[in-house]
Amino acid sequence: MKTALALAAKSVLLSLLLAGSAAAAEKVNINTADAATIDRVLLNVGPSKAEAIVAYRKANGPFKSPEQLALVKGIGLRTVEKNRDRIVVGGAAPAAKPAARPTAATATAKR
Repeated sequence: MKTALALAAKSVLLSLLLAGSAAAAEKVNINTADAATIDRVLLNVGPSKAEAIVAYRKANGPFKSPEQLALVKGIGLRTVEKNRDRIVVGGAAPAAKPAARPTAATATAKR
């Protein structure tokens, strides 16, 4: 009986640990997320700070690093550090590079 109880307790503990790590693993792309998502995912960022992040992004362009969040009024470096594992910085795919113009060497090689 003790073994079954101990096994059940370990199973419950493992489930709780896995649930906690799944919640901590949620990430948010600060360049594409809406204010509601930013508010939900980031710690110590409520609705007004989340709206400020979106407004800053619209006015100044995409963030290049998580640290740039500290430029938003009401967001400090401590908040950035606390959320570092939740923040993703990305955006639209970079513009395609134009095809390279052939050089004399490549033009001769094609002949």
